[in-house]
Amino acid sequence: MLTHAPRQAVPWLIFDVRQKMSDHTIHLIGGESDETASATCGPRDGQCHLTFRYRGLALEESATDYFEALCRIRSRLEEEKLIPFCYGASLNVYPSGMSRDMSAGMKAYRLTIGKHASPKSDLVGIFEVGPDVVPATVTRQKEFFEEWLKSPKA
Repeated sequence: MLTHAPRQAVPWLIFDVRQKMSDHTIHLIGGESDETASATCGPRDGQCHLTFRYRGLALEESATDYFEALCRIRSRLEEEKLIPFCYGASLNVYPSGMSRDMSAGMKAYRLTIGKHASPKSDLVGIFEVGPDVVPATVTRQKEFFEEWLKSPKA
């Protein structure tokens, strides 16, 4: 089952992805035509740190996983009516507790109401894009996840 409860970082669970720096280019919905941002992920003080650069500004957030750090950045971007165009900001994408632990929140599941998520076909990178990305606010994404949790699964 896909659920998430607040937790503390467990040193033996720190996965390799937390040890590496990675850079991603992300298009912004609500900005200028073809406006992009740069996201840099890497460890800082035992946490997953994300720096998001756009319009000459830099937003920084740290959390127990990268999905949570991205959600915090997205909440700040929403004040400017901006939404990153990536799976991590898609209405129907949300990480499981296991994907948060095993990938430090860099992977999440595409969700379909009434269906179980499959690790083989539904697991996506949060900074990846695809034709099925549905840009959403943090609140709306969480509401969809809760709706999916409550739905009977076939």
